[in-house]
Amino acid sequence: MQNKFYQFMQAEYGISPDLCRLCDEIEQQLEPQFAKIREIRDYNQLRVLRAMQQNGLSDRHFNFSTGYGYDDIGRDILDRIYADVFHCEDALVRSQIISGTQALAVCMFGILRPGDTVVAVTGKPYDTLEKVIGIRGEAGQGSLKDFGVRYKQVDLLPGGVPDYEGIRKAIGPDTKMAILQRSRGYDYREALSIETIEKVIAAVKEVNPDTVVMCDNWYGEFVCDREPTDVGADLIVGSLIKNPGGGLAQIGGYIAGKKAYVEMCASRLTAPGLGKHVGASLGTSRAMLQGFYMAPHTVAECLQGAVFTAALFERLGFDTSPKADSPRSDIIQAVRFEDGKKLEAFCQMIQAAAPVDSFVVPEAWDMPGYEAQVIMAAGAFVQGSSIELSADGPMIPPYIAFMQGGLTYANVKLAALMAAGKLLGQ
Repeated sequence: MQNKFYQFMQAEYGISPDLCRLCDEIEQQLEPQFAKIREIRDYNQLRVLRAMQQNGLSDRHFNFSTGYGYDDIGRDILDRIYADVFHCEDALVRSQIISGTQALAVCMFGILRPGDTVVAVTGKPYDTLEKVIGIRGEAGQGSLKDFGVRYKQVDLLPGGVPDYEGIRKAIGPDTKMAILQRSRGYDYREALSIETIEKVIAAVKEVNPDTVVMCDNWYGEFVCDREPTDVGADLIVGSLIKNPGGGLAQIGGYIAGKKAYVEMCASRLTAPGLGKHVGASLGTSRAMLQGFYMAPHTVAECLQGAVFTAALFERLGFDTSPKADSPRSDIIQAVRFEDGKKLEAFCQMIQAAAPVDSFVVPEAWDMPGYEAQVIMAAGAFVQGSSIELSADGPMIPPYIAFMQGGLTYANVKLAALMAAGKLLGQ
């Protein structure tokens, strides 16, 4: 093959000519899916660009504050831009939010009070939230349960479909908050589409219009042409080292939605009476703003890589979720191996294809916040940044790899082909 990409892969990475030919064939078949991804990318890019223009973004906003951070104009314009892009009243975007889990905890502790009930309406939340809620872990560690907040859970029906009737039965007069998780976490199900999220919110509000609906938006930002706040979510929450950071933000999280609730969350993050008025940016504003600008493009690169990986491994006989031709609502691609050694080999090849720490060989370990041992490949410029190419999975049957991210499609394509070659013994 004359394509220099294939020639380089064969010469430097040992990718077989047969796999290169298969790669070329798959890419031609995937062009309709890629074209749709590019269309959504371009639309979302204009949304972000327009918000920056209308808010008068200038290089003076890249200067940073110290200490208390009073009158930090870069921090404040970042909030306004996020709110405009997500079509909501207010936002809290802070480097002091170190992870998506913390952002979700800030929301729950900021809004819920003793005696309130929170209902997880799309099944068990992501593993790292279990100790926050108090459904796992020791008492006395400051969970919601310790503070007298009651918890209910409405499991998804077979096939990952929300149980709308179960949701209506679970929501009551004392239900202060309903939480839903857009992405799959470590569940082998499709991410919730925006249309499904709209139906879930409608089911909650039909019973109790005052229930605060909070959507865990991890991995979902800019995948579609709408966000959960466009279909009735009161709050959306995410991490800046995932989609909205565009691969440039080095830390941070966001909370966006109705102004009253965002202010309650800000009072929890800092202190009542301080709220959004404090929090020095310490030089993070430029990367956060530029990363948000780059996010639609970066997410599209991730999506093309995920679609290609699905198509490749389907051709090799593995079960995948989503399928290559399925609609997508997050950037995660799951591949089911049914064999721990194959899961391990896949993650090791993803690591070997990384720009950082490519020489490291991942092994399963007891990762904080997770119930089972997890193997993780993450050769990223920012530690834990899963908008960059990474793959992980719990070392329990059916041994599923959850791959996400990829700053460039070319890198994801190489990683998938390296993993395929390893599994084929080539």
